[in-house]
Amino acid sequence: MMDLSFKKAAGGAGLLALGVAAVLAFDAERVFDLMSPDPVGLFRPDDPDVVRRGEALYLAHCASCHGRQLEGAPDWQTPQANGLMPAPPHDETGHTWHHSDQLLFDMTKYGIGPAIGDPRYRSEMPAYESVLSDVEIIAILSFIKAQWPQEIRASQDRLSELAGSHPVR
Repeated sequence: MMDLSFKKAAGGAGLLALGVAAVLAFDAERVFDLMSPDPVGLFRPDDPDVVRRGEALYLAHCASCHGRQLEGAPDWQTPQANGLMPAPPHDETGHTWHHSDQLLFDMTKYGIGPAIGDPRYRSEMPAYESVLSDVEIIAILSFIKAQWPQEIRASQDRLSELAGSHPVR
């Protein structure tokens, strides 16, 4: 005769495993959704969850140089004594929106020099490849984009589309 307590425990464990698998599948689907392209590029400025997460990450990793309100360093267009440019604003007054989603992602992940194909380019902007995940970088850049006026977002969308922004590598 089979021990029913084992069968009951095995059934409970099976249900628990099934529940865990369902949660993991949902999370994997969410991560996949963030990493797959939307009609205009990589970023998700209309997704409140992504933007909220991006804001927290921006405040933790970017605001000390680029400003809590995305305003950039004072006199950001004048080189510092060390010859390097101060951190630019990421709001509509800066030039961030003049770059495609893919280039912004690459500059954040790999650093500006590697992203623009010039290893001699010097910048105080660190590469975040070993600090932030791809999904976290996308969240930060989605938060930034969500702050731009609609006409600037539309312009940057067109630029990203022309540049062929694609899913994260």
